[in-house]
Amino acid sequence: MISPISRDNLNGAAAFDRSAEAVLWLGASMLRAGNTASQTRECIAVMAQNIGFDCIAVSFTLDAITVSTRRDGEWTTMTREIGPPGVNATRIAELEQLARTVGSNVALDEISAKLSEIDARRPRYTDTQIAAAVGLASSAFAFLNGCATPEAVAAGIGGGIGQWSRSQLSHHQVSQYGAASLSALAASSVYVLVVVVLEYIGFRIARHPPGFISSVLFLVPGFPLVAALLDLLQHQTTVAVTRMAYGAMIFLTVTFGLSVVIAVVRVDLSLQQGLQLAYLPKVSLQAAASFVGGCGFAMLFNNSPRAIFAVGLLALGGNAFRLALHDAGMMLAPATFFGAVAVGVAASFLEDRLDVPRIALTVPGIIIMVPGVYAFEMIVLFNRGQMLDALQASASCGFVMGAMAMGLAAAQFFSRKQDRSFKQAAV
Repeated sequence: MISPISRDNLNGAAAFDRSAEAVLWLGASMLRAGNTASQTRECIAVMAQNIGFDCIAVSFTLDAITVSTRRDGEWTTMTREIGPPGVNATRIAELEQLARTVGSNVALDEISAKLSEIDARRPRYTDTQIAAAVGLASSAFAFLNGCATPEAVAAGIGGGIGQWSRSQLSHHQVSQYGAASLSALAASSVYVLVVVVLEYIGFRIARHPPGFISSVLFLVPGFPLVAALLDLLQHQTTVAVTRMAYGAMIFLTVTFGLSVVIAVVRVDLSLQQGLQLAYLPKVSLQAAASFVGGCGFAMLFNNSPRAIFAVGLLALGGNAFRLALHDAGMMLAPATFFGAVAVGVAASFLEDRLDVPRIALTVPGIIIMVPGVYAFEMIVLFNRGQMLDALQASASCGFVMGAMAMGLAAAQFFSRKQDRSFKQAAV
């Protein structure tokens, strides 16, 4: 808890401006960390009320945030650039906690110092740890997409090296789009090399296309895409469209890197029959893969260890429920809807116990449901002129993504009691 001092620090025009700057800083940091615009708006309103503002209005543009505040009959309006987008669940949680705990008798210098400390804090995990987690998640994706052990191993090695490459490129200030394209090139190339080695020593590779695509699924911008869909449902259209455009650009750049390898190696992306297993072993392995995949992405998003374990359980339960419905004959989109509802409802009971924002649990918890294979197949097939196959893949991708967002939105209706105290504080 931040230590209080005299309210005299809030007197005067200069203090008024600095208070508005603190609120603006909070909002920009939350958006840059990947939070939804609607939740950011609520946190801004809570902090503004807590530090003594009478009224506040927030506006989001393509790359900036504008805040107008009023206190004692005086108005001020300020704008701040948001900066390059990213995903940092721990930062979102810390900023939300700051918004709730800061009071009207808190020193402005202390608020600014706390915001600066949160922004400057290093990630919880090293590049090597994250690369290993992404490698395991890529293997889990490959198995869930119907691959056998050799393809899953190749996808895991490719995904891990691809993530490590992306981290190194980011450290060297390479743009996100360039890093995504080069990382896709590295991951898919490594996958092909591992497959060649495995085939040479006698392993049979039967499910090559899904394994090849699974090696780059860690590059799917699932967090911003899901956040964009949730923002659309909350009428935060500008931010939602911006994030969708960002996600589309990442997809295109990743597909460019993937297409280079496809052109050189001539990978066949035609649909193939999945791995056939007895029902009980298949369900057990799918549950384990869902847990591993959820934990891997939660770690990638810089969650705490407790939150990572919780996300793994959410992914296990939600995806197992979705796959069971699909195996029972339900179409994939409605099955995904009910799986996302299950994850959203469960997350609403865990967020207060773990003291983490719901988005830090729900989004990585349903990332395992993102139809990344359909998305990459769609773009690659369009590029190759196979229009009917591409349209089929795009329809499947669109329906499943929409079902994910609608499922999380529907889950909020079942958990309105958990949200009510926060929303009343924001009024």
